[in-house]
Amino acid sequence: MNEVKKEKLEFRGGWGMSFIPMAVFFIVCVLLFIVFMAFDMHALAMGGFFGLVIGGLFVKGFKNYGRYWGAVMKGIASPTSVAVIIILFVIGMFSELMKSAGVSNGFLWLASSIGLKAGLYVAFAFLACCIISTATGSSIGTMFAAFPIFYPAGLLLGASPIFLAGALIGGAIFGDNLAPISDTTIASANTQTYRGGLKTAEIAGVVATRFKYSIVAATITFVLFAVLGGIGGTMGVDAGVQGNPLPLIMLIPVALLLFVAIKTRDIFASVTVGLLSGMIVALASGLITFAGVFSVNNGATTGFLSNGIANMMGTVTLVISVFGIMGVLQEAGALDKLVSGILNSKMAKTTRGAEVAIMLGTILTTLLFGGVTSASILTFGPVVDEIGKRKNIHPYRRANLLDGFANSIPHNVPFLSAFVFIGVALTGLSPYQVALGSLYSFILFLVLLFAVITGWGLKYEGKNGEELKETIEE
Repeated sequence: MNEVKKEKLEFRGGWGMSFIPMAVFFIVCVLLFIVFMAFDMHALAMGGFFGLVIGGLFVKGFKNYGRYWGAVMKGIASPTSVAVIIILFVIGMFSELMKSAGVSNGFLWLASSIGLKAGLYVAFAFLACCIISTATGSSIGTMFAAFPIFYPAGLLLGASPIFLAGALIGGAIFGDNLAPISDTTIASANTQTYRGGLKTAEIAGVVATRFKYSIVAATITFVLFAVLGGIGGTMGVDAGVQGNPLPLIMLIPVALLLFVAIKTRDIFASVTVGLLSGMIVALASGLITFAGVFSVNNGATTGFLSNGIANMMGTVTLVISVFGIMGVLQEAGALDKLVSGILNSKMAKTTRGAEVAIMLGTILTTLLFGGVTSASILTFGPVVDEIGKRKNIHPYRRANLLDGFANSIPHNVPFLSAFVFIGVALTGLSPYQVALGSLYSFILFLVLLFAVITGWGLKYEGKNGEELKETIEE
């Protein structure tokens, strides 16, 4: 990197003390998601800001104290941070529209009307959740919407409680990893830059190149659920036909959004088309009313537009706090030292070794954050960016490994995964049972590990940002 050397932000005790805000953030994360099982993004962001306050007490001298908060603001005001925040607010409205239209009820009707039972029902529930999470871009939102609908009905139809829970969680993770409007997709793309650092990876390009990994993992998982999904299940009374077919019409705006995203590689254009076409379809079909779009009742606003913005505030606040922490680490030179340590290791001497380092670092970071992928990607993303750029790995590939491994086996660790605990809370199963049934995240890990070992999908960055099969000499 040909940057002019500048004075680093100094801490009492050395540059390692710059990790204090991150350490406080991590402790709060563990307390919230693992000890208290409180899935509140606002509280998680509080941990980040409180960590920044504590970290400021350890800078060396008052001069550095001013620089410390300047570094926080610099991190928050970075182009990557601003881009993520704007995108999250825009996709929040579309995500809320899909939830308001009740898409999951349409899939429940489809399953019950064609008589799917046991393993086939579990496989169908997985597929339905894949589509719902891809449409909404929210894994946790999909889980809270899908479990009350698909889980009780599945038990009556002879589905295995363990594999049905795993199918719903896996389907939610699928969309979180692949959807162009997912916060992890946005974060992974926007933390990976082209050479020069002025342009980030295009979301549509990231999604297009990521598709092969996700679809292979999903296909294998679908077959496994169809075969294993009836083990331990018992048939209850005939549940009859449930749900409503009408919400399936909302797949039209989803298809339009994906089409525009792939064609234009512009997330704002695709979400605009999806949002406007979705409003028209939902209103015309009677799935929502004009009051459901936006209304004011006794001084309080309601409707999916305002709710979409409100529901994103927790995630946006988290993003702001994490980028503030990253600004401190950057100004103290901590990230440079971390990257240099990895690159100077024997592991990172080759491109494959660098990708293994990315894999291990991503998994470890996600485990430390209790499976909160948005936080881990925002934290480790800049490190992946530097490691990948020095080996000339294309930003698309970097983003795919970062997001993919974050959404893989960290979600299967019984006492460290927020996804496992949500599954426990919604089903009454034990953490071990939920982790055992979550096949998709484990299969995704194996698929990505195969890609790293064999070089499947590996592309290098060309002089103009194009994807190359072979690296170019500098």
